[in-house]
Amino acid sequence: MTVLAHAAVTGEYRHLVLQAERPMTLARPGQFFHLLCTGEMGMLAPFFRRPMSAYLADPSSGRLEFLYKVNGRGTRALAALQPGEELNVLGPLGRGFRLDPSWKNIVVVGRGVGLATLAPLAEAAAAQRIKVTAILSARRPDLLMSAERFQNTGARVLPVYDSDGSSAPEEVEKLLDRLIASRLADAFFVCGSQRLLRLLQRFSETHAIPGQVALEQQMACGLGMCFCCVRPFREDGKIAQRRVCWEGPVFNLQEALA
Repeated sequence: MTVLAHAAVTGEYRHLVLQAERPMTLARPGQFFHLLCTGEMGMLAPFFRRPMSAYLADPSSGRLEFLYKVNGRGTRALAALQPGEELNVLGPLGRGFRLDPSWKNIVVVGRGVGLATLAPLAEAAAAQRIKVTAILSARRPDLLMSAERFQNTGARVLPVYDSDGSSAPEEVEKLLDRLIASRLADAFFVCGSQRLLRLLQRFSETHAIPGQVALEQQMACGLGMCFCCVRPFREDGKIAQRRVCWEGPVFNLQEALA
């Protein structure tokens, strides 16, 4: 694919825009792609691809977008890409989010690059006339991402921050209690934080509210063949081993082990 734009976001994250064709632009919210990160003179750096959820997949414009954090050798190599250069991408892969037509209101809770995974879900929900409340978490206000993207879908955005204590579990609990009391939580969706996952699991079980989680995991092949991404899940009272890339990366909220 050809790089159309590549810019820094909030100093820690980068926004990558690619020119793509079908079926890549038909990716469902929650599905991911495998990006080949190359170094100088085309040498692989490193050898394995990097999995990233699609931040936007738009068949009408032929655009495929990613929002990612530069935190290792692979993403540092990726960050060097300039507009006009080409990038080798495999996908879409995995199983994405599922929306029940009977739901009227859903709650999405995310942090960091988890917001990149949840933003397309908010757009898909809006297309089905499902209202969204988005609890967006960040260390401080200048690091909050995608708030405008959620607002453009008509979602109600509730930002919470580490800097003022509003992201503390007890404070997020108060938000969830109010949403449940107002009948604005037919389902929960979460990505980007183990702490938030555990919190949503507890509320899901206590109030019998269904939910889904998009898991972040190291993946070597992305196709279920190498078993690099296997992790344990609850299944009928037992522990089952599943491949995140193949059976997921989106799973039933109560089955994931935080």
